[in-house]
Amino acid sequence: MFSLKDITTITLTLFAIIDIIGGLPVIISIKNRQKHLDSGKATITAGGLMIAFLVVGENFLKLFGVDLQSFALAGSIVIFIIGMEMILGIELLKDDPKAKTGSIIPIAFPIIAGSGTLTTIISMSAVYSLPNIVVGILVNLLVVYTVLRSSTWIENKLGDSGLSVIRKFFGIVLLSIAIRIFKENFN
Repeated sequence: MFSLKDITTITLTLFAIIDIIGGLPVIISIKNRQKHLDSGKATITAGGLMIAFLVVGENFLKLFGVDLQSFALAGSIVIFIIGMEMILGIELLKDDPKAKTGSIIPIAFPIIAGSGTLTTIISMSAVYSLPNIVVGILVNLLVVYTVLRSSTWIENKLGDSGLSVIRKFFGIVLLSIAIRIFKENFN
């Protein structure tokens, strides 16, 4: 039932797709804007989305007449906008100051459990067993939680100029990922 080889492959693939390290500049920016980051809430929400999407994702999207390609394209546009914000140092996606949702949107979704992650999870279900995928997701959630909890420490170690360089670099990386997802799913 459980395969260490499959779990390792799943874990590493999801780690690359989630790219929590690459998302740190956005996460720190949101944390500073809202003066708070609920690491547990973001991790649990992202995990819940991943597990739910593994089980019912494709059928859920079909209820709305949305196919995986359209979902991935929409996610690529959101990722593109976040990348532009990082590079240009502007805020395009305005937060509602009354809503304390930064831990959920955009951190849990789409940064952690974005369209790339959710589409990858559905694709994996055609190749790997459900228990192995769940273990791979849980291992990644442990890493995500650790990084989120350490974001203030990481921010202090890097300083403003270090964060600025990383933010701009990963903004370009996010733009590249968005364009790749868009190209792969645009017919």
